[in-house]
Amino acid sequence: MRYFTIPGRLATLAVIAFGLMACSSTPTYNPTVFAYELDQEKLAQQEVKTVIIPHVNLGPPSRLYLDKEAPRVDSMVAAYLKEQGYKVLPQRDFIQQWNTAVRAFGNPLDPTTGRVNMSTFSQIMQSVRDELRKTTQLDAFVFTDLVEFEVPFSGGMKHIARWDGVSRKPSLQGPGSGVSSDFDWSQGASVASLQISVYDMELQRLFASRGGLDATDAIDARSSTGRYIRRRNILENTNFVKEGIALAFHPFIAMEDWPGNP
Repeated sequence: MRYFTIPGRLATLAVIAFGLMACSSTPTYNPTVFAYELDQEKLAQQEVKTVIIPHVNLGPPSRLYLDKEAPRVDSMVAAYLKEQGYKVLPQRDFIQQWNTAVRAFGNPLDPTTGRVNMSTFSQIMQSVRDELRKTTQLDAFVFTDLVEFEVPFSGGMKHIARWDGVSRKPSLQGPGSGVSSDFDWSQGASVASLQISVYDMELQRLFASRGGLDATDAIDARSSTGRYIRRRNILENTNFVKEGIALAFHPFIAMEDWPGNP
């Protein structure tokens, strides 16, 4: 029979604890991670250290309730970039040059249709780029679009929605405390993601990807038939937003616990 001394037991416990910690830190594989695009050849030819976050979307405008959260998300993106060693220029520098260019070329967004005239958008971006080149050492533009689409929560014992690398549970909204057994879990619920697009000073795309944030719909606890309604507080979970940011930037900025490896 083998006996352990007190120090030996402590050492053994430490090894076991370390092993458990190592296991717990392993990310759970999520097959919904976005198929990112990364131009490694262009990135190898230029160093991207100083960036700016435009206040406008690269694509169509976000829904109004998401657009209200855009400044907060942009500030969190800026903080993340700074933590990773990037210099982030003030967004007001972009806004000033953008407004000047809009007066010259016109607004690329048609407010009645929500469509963007990409020819005008391109002219404005070239003008903004040229002006920022004169006064800054800017390397790239980081566009941060908040996009929304629908995914279902799974049936069975655990109701989970998975998209763009995240897994989220549904939330209830209203005075009720449960979900009807007749609830149709196959119906789609609105969810939001952060879409990141990085363009260099030649306005060539270096990187594009997306990271899931949170559901923008909640289950209406007042409904006897079971339905989704818009959440009162959109993107309120800071940890969820931070996770989405890290996912959206991978592998432009490597995410330590990236869930895309099976």
